[in-house]
Amino acid sequence: MKIRLLAVGTKPPNWVDAAFAEYAKRMPRDMPLELVQIPAAKHLGGKGAKAGSTTRFIRQEGDKMLLQIGKGERLIALDEGGQAVSSQGLSTKLQSWRDMGGDVCLAVGGSDGLAPALLERADECLSLSSLTLPHYLVRVVVAEALYRAWSICIGHPYHRA
Repeated sequence: MKIRLLAVGTKPPNWVDAAFAEYAKRMPRDMPLELVQIPAAKHLGGKGAKAGSTTRFIRQEGDKMLLQIGKGERLIALDEGGQAVSSQGLSTKLQSWRDMGGDVCLAVGGSDGLAPALLERADECLSLSSLTLPHYLVRVVVAEALYRAWSICIGHPYHRA
């Protein structure tokens, strides 16, 4: 099973890239984690901003994300309104996704969140935290959470709960 993280934004800080890469390389060969960066919609600040432009930006980003989802891929939306999941719960979900076969695509929106069309298309919607997290930081949190979930699945001592 391949896991792809679709994330809005193409210019994260170097520490985000380094941290994501560190956890991605820890994943097993039969469960690689890949990052797919989606360009953020261009926001016009100040007087150039129009009423409803945020909705348009979210829709544009969502359309780009939907084009990246492979046929047969299971889509998991990561959204503050999703189901809260613990590390143990994510481990159970990871094993379930693996048992179902096929690949998994996790979607992280930009600073304005995920498009309604993407949320409707999602097979599941999960929340990483009740906190609002910066969208670049979410990449690192997701990568670490997936590695932790995998380590729980195989009984590796990384998770010490």
